[in-house]
Amino acid sequence: MKFLTGLLAAVLLIAGMGASHAVVRIADDRGGRIGTYVDKYQDLRQSGETVIIDGLCASACTIVLGAIPHDRICVTSSATLGFHAAWDFGTNGRAVTNPEATQMLYAMYPSQVKRWISQRGGLTPHMLFLRGKQLQAMYKPCYLDAQASAIKPARRPLPQAEQLETARGQLLH
Repeated sequence: MKFLTGLLAAVLLIAGMGASHAVVRIADDRGGRIGTYVDKYQDLRQSGETVIIDGLCASACTIVLGAIPHDRICVTSSATLGFHAAWDFGTNGRAVTNPEATQMLYAMYPSQVKRWISQRGGLTPHMLFLRGKQLQAMYKPCYLDAQASAIKPARRPLPQAEQLETARGQLLH
C-alpha cells in the first residue's frame, strides 16, 4: 500500500508540473532574421518556460537575453554566445552592415552584456564570443552539466525528450 501511495504521489507531482517547470534548450543556433527571433522569443516569454543555453547561440539567437527575464535563463559550461552587427544584402548581393538594425539589436541586450560588447569595440561584422567564466558570471548555471558530462565519453546524444526530462528533473533539485 505504501508503494502505491508513493507511486500516486510521484504521478501527481509530475502531472502538476506546469509551464513554470518546462524548459527550452538552445544549442547550435546560428541565428537568422531578427524579426523571426523577436516573434519566437515573445511567445517563449509569455509561456513562462525556462531557457537553457547549452551550446552555440549566435547572431539573432542572442535576442533571447533581452526577451526572456534574466532569472529564467541559465547557461551550461558548453554555452557560447556570438554577437555581431546586423546586416542586409546590398545591391551587389554582398552583406552590408545595417546600422539601424544593429542599434536595435544592441538596445535589446541587458546592461551587463552591452558593457561586455562595448569593452570589445561594439557590434561589428566580426563575431564576438562570450563563454566560460565571463558568461557564467552573468547568468546562473544550469544543473545539466553533471548529466551532460556523464554522457560525453560515450559520444551518444540524448534524444530531445529525454534531455528535457533530465533538465526538468535537475531544475526540481
